[in-house]
Amino acid sequence: MKSIRTNRIPCFRRWCRKGWAAFASLHRCVMIGVLPFTMSILLLTTQGASAQASDTAAVLRTLRIDEVGVSGTQTSPSQNALSHTPLFDRKAQTAEPVQTLEAALRLAPQVDLRERGSKGTQADISIRGGSFDQTMILLNGIDFTDARTGHQSHSLPVDLDCISGVELLDGVPGVGAYAGAVNIRTAPLRPRYLRFEGAGGQHGYAYANLSGAVTTERLSVLAAASYRRSDGYMHNTDFTTYNAFVRASYETVRAGYFDFQAGYQDRAFGSNGFYAAYNPDQWERTSTALASLRWQGGAGRFSFGASASYRKNFDRYDWTRGEAMNRHVTDNAGVRAWADCDWTGGVTTLGGDYAFNHIFSTNLGEPLPHPHGRYTHATSRHTGNLWLRHVKRWGRLSVTASGGLSLTSYGSSVLWNLAGEYTPVDGLHLEAGVSQSMRLPTFTDLYYTSPAQINNLDLGPERAITGRLGAAYAKNRWNVSLLTYYRAGRDVIDWVLREDMEGKWHSEQSSRLNTYGLELTGGYSSGAGFLRRLTLSYAYVTTSRNEEVIARSAMDFMRHKAALAVEFRFLRRMSLALTGSVSDRNGSYTHYPVSGDSSVSEVRDYAPYLLLDGRLAWEKGICRLYVDATNITDTSYCDLGGIRLPGAWVVAGVTLTIGR
Repeated sequence: MKSIRTNRIPCFRRWCRKGWAAFASLHRCVMIGVLPFTMSILLLTTQGASAQASDTAAVLRTLRIDEVGVSGTQTSPSQNALSHTPLFDRKAQTAEPVQTLEAALRLAPQVDLRERGSKGTQADISIRGGSFDQTMILLNGIDFTDARTGHQSHSLPVDLDCISGVELLDGVPGVGAYAGAVNIRTAPLRPRYLRFEGAGGQHGYAYANLSGAVTTERLSVLAAASYRRSDGYMHNTDFTTYNAFVRASYETVRAGYFDFQAGYQDRAFGSNGFYAAYNPDQWERTSTALASLRWQGGAGRFSFGASASYRKNFDRYDWTRGEAMNRHVTDNAGVRAWADCDWTGGVTTLGGDYAFNHIFSTNLGEPLPHPHGRYTHATSRHTGNLWLRHVKRWGRLSVTASGGLSLTSYGSSVLWNLAGEYTPVDGLHLEAGVSQSMRLPTFTDLYYTSPAQINNLDLGPERAITGRLGAAYAKNRWNVSLLTYYRAGRDVIDWVLREDMEGKWHSEQSSRLNTYGLELTGGYSSGAGFLRRLTLSYAYVTTSRNEEVIARSAMDFMRHKAALAVEFRFLRRMSLALTGSVSDRNGSYTHYPVSGDSSVSEVRDYAPYLLLDGRLAWEKGICRLYVDATNITDTSYCDLGGIRLPGAWVVAGVTLTIGR
């Protein structure tokens, strides 16, 4: 890439954020030559800027052009989302007191993160009033959503230091993204580096991470491995987590661009009250292996792409620790292919994908005539999608329309999306869109039966139509954005209490669920001075459904959520970052005063709570020292079913980074 610039010019220090420029410096015209792929600057989310011309579910490559950090994006039309909303940005939020992906997403106004344990042990990701099963999970644009249950979808072997950003995608074609999709992007911290992080703290907490990257003109390799453990903050909440991940990309002159990723995660954790609040002795272990390969090439005005992916998940659940109750092994495989044509009428994309899901289990699926090892049940399904998309731009106006056909075991369904974006003046961005979405029942929805629950094999797809309006404005160091949406859902799946079935919960889809939401964010960002960054966000959600049934989770959502993040720099090398959030959840749960006794219980409403976290850090050269304090006010709170989450927790760590 050195051929891009042959003459010395000033190093870029400040971006002017003009919508018509890929590169913008202070009042200078810069010639960079012709590039073989689309380029975009990764701007801070707090500045309200984004790469408008590129699909953010794309493969990201980090290049180096002398002092200027540049990101190249190769588009992935298989995930032609109509709208992209940033949830996390590594550059903007690196100083925050977050150690896991779950902690990083907790402050995002669009996300309802419901943890059952600590430090990412087990959590559900819900977005904009939806459930965790209604969220599609992507890793670098590849769909790794678990077909058995959304509990396992974000069990990804990636640590926070490898994650360059997380974004919410609306209007993703095909089956799965009922409420939207969360795309997690990985990228090296630097072109070439070796990094070690070690941390320890209360409750026997320990964390070690080793990562690094090598980047040449055509090859980029990122690799990382980590270990995390704790004795637990109360009885039977201990955990151990191992992660290993590698991502490699290579660009050839004639064969095109190749992007490969693979990873493995192993987790074991005490599950005090996780799935039955009165039982303190539950335990679970999960193992996840995944891999994908993506290719992209082009010829003239045409570009082509294809990808293949595979994910395998093992799960063992003990009702009483040490005594296995349920075991599952789930296989998810998928392939995609697409083609773009850039012509005078716009850009037209034609594509398709296929997914295969299979499970062996001790209790999910159809009974096997002969056991398969430990497993006595199994089932599988096939899903296919075809789509056509067209994008047309007229100056500051862009319109996108797409339509597709989804083929499943429930028949065929037509899905469509329509969106428009307009930039009337520099800094002001307006958007509007409407999309149709659906998701299939999980294997748990269809087959799970327990002493308190009855399954339902007659479930079908959930369907929704979502409309949204948004506006964002950025000027100098300030930014503000507002988005409102309305989702009309039908055939929504939930567990319904049926007195005519001996008072058991029955899996049904008798609900029509309409959801309205509003999101407001604003912030200030400065590259110098005492106050470096300030962000404020607020989200409001309300829903309505049929009142004649008692549903377990349809009316259990985050009604109000406000968050504040602030970062200070002082004494040259010191920084202090504080984050706070106020959460008010709609709904109620069953509280069991006596642990292990289900005969005595009471129904309680979720209570609002305040969380305050902080990080004090010192940095010089390759070394960075930090102290994190989470839940400083020692608030007693729960996200789900009365499961108590940790109080005040202090962790100290060191990071050593060698490279450039």
